[in-house]
Amino acid sequence: MKGKIKSGICVAAIVTAASLSTQVYGYKANPTEFGAVSLINTWRVDDELDKKAAEWIESLNLNDKAKEARLKVAVAKHLKAVRNWHNEHPASTVPAGINPLTGVKLSELDRQNIADSAMPATVHTDLMNSLKADLSELQVEAVLDKYTIGKVAFTMAGYKAIVPNLSEKEEATILGFLKQAREQAIDYKSMKQISAIFEIYKTKSEQYLNANGRNWRQMYKEYTDAIKAKKALGDGKK
Repeated sequence: MKGKIKSGICVAAIVTAASLSTQVYGYKANPTEFGAVSLINTWRVDDELDKKAAEWIESLNLNDKAKEARLKVAVAKHLKAVRNWHNEHPASTVPAGINPLTGVKLSELDRQNIADSAMPATVHTDLMNSLKADLSELQVEAVLDKYTIGKVAFTMAGYKAIVPNLSEKEEATILGFLKQAREQAIDYKSMKQISAIFEIYKTKSEQYLNANGRNWRQMYKEYTDAIKAKKALGDGKK
C-alpha cells in the first residue's frame, strides 16, 4: 500500500511540475501527454535547447557571467517558444488552398510556415531586445547566424560567384535582403522552413538585379554551364 501511495505521489508531482513548466512557456499541452515517457522527452528536448543556447552565447567569449546568464535565458526561452508554437500549430490548422498571388496550391511547407508566422510578435521582439541590450550589432548578428547556420554568408558568396562584377550597391542591397531573411527565419523551427524564408528574399534579390539591368536567368545559366564545362574537362583528364 505504501509503495502505491509513493508511486501516486511521484506521478502527481510530475504532472504538477509539467503543468508549471508549460505555463512558463505558454505551452498548452494535451492532458494525455502527461505520461512519464512524454514528460521525460519534453525535459530532454528542453535540456538540449538550454545547451544549444549556452553554446551559442559562450562562443561570443563575453567574459561577463551576468551578461552571459541573461542572454542564455533569453535565447533558450525563444527556442522553446518557437518549438512550442510549432508543435501546437501543425500545418493541418491552415486550410488547404492556393497562394492568392500565384494560384499554386499551398504545399505542406507553405501551410506550416503560415501557421508558424502567426506566433505572437512579442516572442521575436523579446529576444531581439534582450540581444541588443547586451551585445554589439556584430555580436547580435553572430547569434542570428547560429540560428540559421550561416546562411547569409553562404548565400552571399553564391551571388558573388554568379553575378559578374557585382557592384558595391548591388552587394549592399542583396546583403540587406539576406539579413532581413535571417532575422525573420529565427522564428521557424526546421531548416526546411528557414530555407523557405530565405527563398523569399533570394527572389527579391533576383528581382532587384533584373530591375537594374541584369538578367538573373542568363547569369545563372552561364554560371552553371561553366561549372559543367570545368567538370567535364576534369573528367576528360582522368
